[in-house]
Amino acid sequence: MTTLIVNIKGLVNVRSENKLLRDIELRELPIIENAFLLIEDGIISKWGLMENLKQEIPVLPKDQIDATGQFVMPTWCDSHTHMVFAGSRENEFVDKINGLSYAEIAAKGGGILNSANKLQYASEDELFNAAWERLIACSKLGTGAVEIKSGYGLTIEAELKMLRVIKKLKEKSNLTIKSTFLGAHTFPQQYKENHQGYIDEITKNMLPVIANENLADYIDVFCESGFFSVEEMEQICIAGLRYGLKPKLHINQLNSIGGIESAIKMNAISVDHLETMTEKDIADLSASNTIGTLLPTAAFFLRMQYQPARALINGGCAIALASDFNPGSSPSFNMNFVVALSCIQMKMLPQEAINSATINGAFAMEIQDELGSISIGKKANLIFTQPINSIEYLPYAFGTNLIEKVMIKGEFI
Repeated sequence: MTTLIVNIKGLVNVRSENKLLRDIELRELPIIENAFLLIEDGIISKWGLMENLKQEIPVLPKDQIDATGQFVMPTWCDSHTHMVFAGSRENEFVDKINGLSYAEIAAKGGGILNSANKLQYASEDELFNAAWERLIACSKLGTGAVEIKSGYGLTIEAELKMLRVIKKLKEKSNLTIKSTFLGAHTFPQQYKENHQGYIDEITKNMLPVIANENLADYIDVFCESGFFSVEEMEQICIAGLRYGLKPKLHINQLNSIGGIESAIKMNAISVDHLETMTEKDIADLSASNTIGTLLPTAAFFLRMQYQPARALINGGCAIALASDFNPGSSPSFNMNFVVALSCIQMKMLPQEAINSATINGAFAMEIQDELGSISIGKKANLIFTQPINSIEYLPYAFGTNLIEKVMIKGEFI
């Protein structure tokens, strides 16, 4: 099937080269005004100026879409979510309003352990159906690719249950989905005083089954004071690497404890959160190929300090933006708000934020060859905006849904 989109006001993020963007390049967002875009069998095959349309495509296809007044851009690549879970945690939301800290809520049985307890009693079908509805909803907001983590199981049976649900989502959904094993999200109660016992459970019992069933693309560890130490993270990641699982890690959310340096040493694809960064952390990250994934809606919801985006960008770090969608600290998968919040609270330019949520987000999931930009040969996963004056209006009008429709693999959803 061939589809021609004509009269595009602005074709956004048009690139002939796949490149992880950093520093000055991150603010360069190529836009072609008054453009056309040709899609063949769900793949971008040609683009150009409307004035050259007849020359470029002498015989026009019957299937045409008029995008007068609209910007057309690649869908968001959300490279950090916890999409599969058993129930919401609005009671903890009230606790936060009443002044309880993240640590205090966790100490009274809330937090990750709360979600883990709920998940034990949920069936695979229940988890799948709930996650499926979330995927549909987030795709309508412009997300075309998503990474989904386990981590609310904390037992071999429950972690495998989560990962099997993610595998089913991969098989059924037209979205591009990556799966991450986060068994090391926290220590179950029975292992609070026996860390090595739980690490052995992960490395000796969980990982072989995960590898045998091909249930994960990556491995993750919550490296933080009170959770997993740097040494414990390394032990788990080295075991994961033996099974082909590359690290994508929770790092520096509350404290800088050496996780950045260790993650880089292990060639981590990304280090995510980064609310607390030292000058050395920034210098180390800048000199590496590891991507720093910023999760501003988690900082927003927890009323924490935002990630130092300007220092990271000016320091030469490669950064991506993601939603961290989860029931406890970021109950929103709206990447449009992530982009807006990055501009409003982290002083990112709209161009920097859009690049970080598209092409750099694709790199953070290793799908840059198929998504993240308007490039020949990539999937036609596209956002059609409402008629707007400029691309800057997208984050500026943060409370308005400016997406008119979304296309996945050349078809509207």
